[in-house]
Parts: sequence; C-alpha cells; structure tokens
Amino acid sequence: MSRPLLCVTVTGETTADLRRARDAVADADLVELRLDSVSDPSVAGALAGRRRPVIVTCRPEWEGGSFKGSEEERRRLLGEALSLGAEYVDIEWRARFTDLIAQTGGRRVVLSTHDFLDVPIDLTARVHAMRSTGAEVIKIAVATKRLSDCVPLLDLGAQSGRQGGLALIGMGPFGLPTRILAARFGSIWTYAGSLNDLGQLTPQTLIKEYHFRSLTGSSEIYGLTGRAVAHSVSPAMHNAAFRAAHLDAIYIPLPAASAEDFVTFGRAIGLNGASVTIPFKIALFDHVDEVDAVARRIGAINTIRAQDGRWVGANTDAVGFLEPLHERVRLDGLRASVLGAGGAARAVTVALSSCGCSVRLHARTRAQAEEVAVLTPVEIGPWPPESGSWDLLINCTPVGMYPRINETPVPADLLTGRYVYDLIYNPSATRLLREASARGCQTIGGLEMLVAQAEGQFQWWTGSRASPGVMREAALKRLAEFSRNENHLV
Repeated sequence: MSRPLLCVTVTGETTADLRRARDAVADADLVELRLDSVSDPSVAGALAGRRRPVIVTCRPEWEGGSFKGSEEERRRLLGEALSLGAEYVDIEWRARFTDLIAQTGGRRVVLSTHDFLDVPIDLTARVHAMRSTGAEVIKIAVATKRLSDCVPLLDLGAQSGRQGGLALIGMGPFGLPTRILAARFGSIWTYAGSLNDLGQLTPQTLIKEYHFRSLTGSSEIYGLTGRAVAHSVSPAMHNAAFRAAHLDAIYIPLPAASAEDFVTFGRAIGLNGASVTIPFKIALFDHVDEVDAVARRIGAINTIRAQDGRWVGANTDAVGFLEPLHERVRLDGLRASVLGAGGAARAVTVALSSCGCSVRLHARTRAQAEEVAVLTPVEIGPWPPESGSWDLLINCTPVGMYPRINETPVPADLLTGRYVYDLIYNPSATRLLREASARGCQTIGGLEMLVAQAEGQFQWWTGSRASPGVMREAALKRLAEFSRNENHLV
C-alpha cells in the first residue's frame, strides 16, 4: 500500500473566500472544498484555477454540515462538480444519490457516512454495502468517546484495507491516532484543517511535529498516555530525538478514559512503548507483564516498553528528579516536604529517602499519603506544610499547571525554606515558583526533570542516548509556541 495522502479541509463565508483559502493551502495532496460553508455556493467558482486536486463536499445539516438548501439543490451542485471534472466528489451514503454514483461508474466518488454519537457495531457490513455501489473511496467517520473506540477502525482497516480506497476517521480527541497513523489504519488519506471540534490537526502539525509524510504501516509507535496530554511537550521532545537518530518511529498523544482503555488500544495497535502521566502511573502498574526493580520499589511506572509481546514497566522519574538537585544542593540531612501522593510523589519520596533526606509527605487526603508511606519510611505532615518546617519543598501535584496557571498549592506566606522545586513545566514559571523566588527561595522548574526522565526513556527504548540537547531544545521551542498562542488568545 502506498503512503496515505494529506487532504486539507477549507471553508469560507463566500465562494471567493473559499477559493482564497484553497490557494493558501501548502503541503497538501488534496484540498477538500466545503461548499456547504459558503453563502453563495458556485461549483465553477470553487474549481476555477485550482493548482492541486480537490474533493468537493456539500455536507447537509442532517450529516453534520451547514448546507440549508434542498436535497435537489445539493444533488445539482454535486452533479455539476462531477461534470466539471472535480477530482473527487463527496456523496453521503444516506443521501442515496445513486444516479450521481452511476454518472461516473463510481469513479471519483467518495461515499461517506458519519456517526457523531458513537461507533456503530455494523461497520464491516456498512463498508460492504457501500463498496457494492461502486464508489471509488469509502469514508467512515465516527465519534470516539475513549481511546479504544479506535480499535474497530483498526480492525476494519486490517480486514478491508487490502481492497484500498478506505478513509477511516475517529472524530474527537480520542480519535487522534486515526489521523496521525493513517498508514497503520489502512486509510488512503487523512484530513487536516481547522475543524477543531472534529479533532482535526493543522497540516503544519501533522507534517512538522508528527512527520506524517515519512510514516508507514511499519513505523514504530510510541506515545504519552494520561487524561490530559494535549499540552504536553513530550511529543515534540521524543519526535525530535527520533528524527535526529534517523529512526522510523513516531511519538503521539494517547489520551485515555482509563488505564484499561489505554491497554486495550495499545495492545491492539502493537505499541512499542509509552510514557505514562497523571493519573495512570499507579493504575498501569498492575497492567504490565513485568516491572523493573526501581519501579517495583516506587509502586508506580512512568514508562512502558514492549519486548517480545510483553509489556515491561519502568520508572525514570526518580533519576530524572534527582539530576537537577545534585547539581545545586547537598541533600544529606536536608528537610524535604513533598506535596502530593500520586505516582510522581512516590518516585520523589523514594529518591529523597535514598539520599539521606528527612522526608515529610503532605497530601489533601491523609489516606493517600499513608499508602505512599508504606513504600519508604516517611513522616506524614499537614496540608499545606507549616512555615519553617522544611528546607526543600517539592510540588508533585498538578496545581498551577496550564490552563489553571493562577493557582498554587502553598500560600506565599508559608514559603520560608531555602529551595522550591515544582515538577510542573507548563508554564515554566508557575505561580508557586514566582512567589517562592520573590521570598528569597532558590527555585527549580519541572523542565529539567522532564528532559532528564525523557532521555532515560529514550535510551531504554532504543538502546542509545538521545543527541545532546535535542530534547531540551525541542521542549523550549514547544513551550514558546504555547506561550505565543496564549498571548494571542488574550
């Protein structure tokens, strides 16, 4: 199978706007012209002067589009697009415009069906029925409510993809793998653009960050799983490292509804490895086939590697956390207060205890702190820590993370120690760090730990070190992009 094409969807208020948007598209193999978005739909106007192949689409409201006219008017527009030589015309399966399909014997017809509520259980039967019309391309787009909703599309591509001419799309954030990994799903092309509510990525993101042009069905797949991973810089870091090492591998966000949801998808797609973040570091501990000694002591994993069909869990958080500290602080005998009781707090607590620190654990729920205290002898303190009770404060909670950047886990008047280390890296200067610095504390941001633990993951997965500085540079660039976007929105 040849590599999937990139189709960029464009809209406009008028046909002239649509044509300008069409001509502004770069790095696309196809442009989808959404005639239903314009107030004065003109097929001839939309096609005139095009420099690359197009798909003419006029989606009705009953199929999630914006066209408010009659079905006869829509039939006329689509028929005109076929007559005027549009490279493809998208016709809804439910429209039953069989005469239009017969007009070309199915050639140049994209027969589509969309389900905005769920993943239908009869996908295979639908594809069979749609193929029987003779349409050249069959497009299936379904709503994904969890990551594992992509699995039926993966199975469909494996079963029917040999015949070619399939475009399989999971709509929404959980459907992201179907767009990036179109080759693995057996799709003839993927859709990019600005329809964010459907989960579209921009063509620039697909090409530059996820290297869409170079991906094949055999590319190794890695990713970051957690609940909220859209604003992580991990994809940028790992993909930069893979590219520098000339590896046929890709790292993508894998938001999941639960640990079980992630496992179902990961096993199905043949995942090669994954980073694990909030809140699955503990939950996934029991879902891997084997756990290394460090992760077993911590009781949480932040990394998974697939090895001969078995998933092995490891934890690079502890080493990554300590690296920036060893450069600045003599830890032996230091009083450390750790905020939180999740997977990161477990790694930090074990790491500090092994370095001779006197560790106190502070969590909003005492029962959670007591679970962590079973791993290593630590004292359980109040929330928040009292003034004067610590030398080193470490925030292992998500309080203050983007987009809730105005929050802080500890009031400013309690920041009386020497060092404050916030594991959050987005934003790079959290409110906690800003207020700690203003009160004379030395501060450490989470980016240093993030890079250190990511470099450990890369080496464990690939057997070689990442090129020096490549991950840090990629992370800083991505954070700068986030900052520019936030300022633009403000």
